[in-house]
Order: sequence, then structure tokens, then C-alpha cells
Amino acid sequence: MSTFEKIYEVVKSIPRGKVATYGQVAMLAGNPRWARVVGYALHVNPEPGVIPCHRVVNREGRVAPGFAFGGEGVQRQLLESEGIVFEPDGTIDLKKYHI
Repeated sequence: MSTFEKIYEVVKSIPRGKVATYGQVAMLAGNPRWARVVGYALHVNPEPGVIPCHRVVNREGRVAPGFAFGGEGVQRQLLESEGIVFEPDGTIDLKKYHI
């Protein structure tokens, strides 16, 4: 299995209404130093409807400003549609929504 395939398998396992950080996905995929690789893999997600890359946020609970499938606003809308509530500062409470 390739590095990207490992990453995609981890991202597929993030339940609806929850998020994971890039670093957490990297660790679960086999190498905690792959956080940037996770970003690259999600940017070229071959199956956006199957691999829920919108559920991956940064370590501060912020969405990606360059979300590959429509921008930051789209990622936020997708997360809100799953019941995730954003704080006034635009972050997600990782204690509440982190897997």
C-alpha cells in the first residue's frame, strides 16, 4: 500500500461529525512526520465523495485556507452540515470533536 493509500484509509475512518488533525492522520498512517504529506495527499484526493478530506483540520482546529475542493468556506459548510460547531474565532473545539 502506498503512503497516500495509507493516508486515505485513515481519513475514511474519521466518523461523521468528528475531525482529525494532519498530525494525527500522519501518525495513524504510520509516520508522525508525514503531516505535510497528509496535506499533499488530501489536495489530490481522487475520491472527494468517498474520502472525507474535509474532516482533517490543523492542530489549532482551523480549516484549510486552501481547501482543494472549493475553499475554506466549503470545508466549513461541510463540517457544519455534520453538526460541528465553530467557535467565534473560527476554530473547532478539538476536545469535543477530535476522534
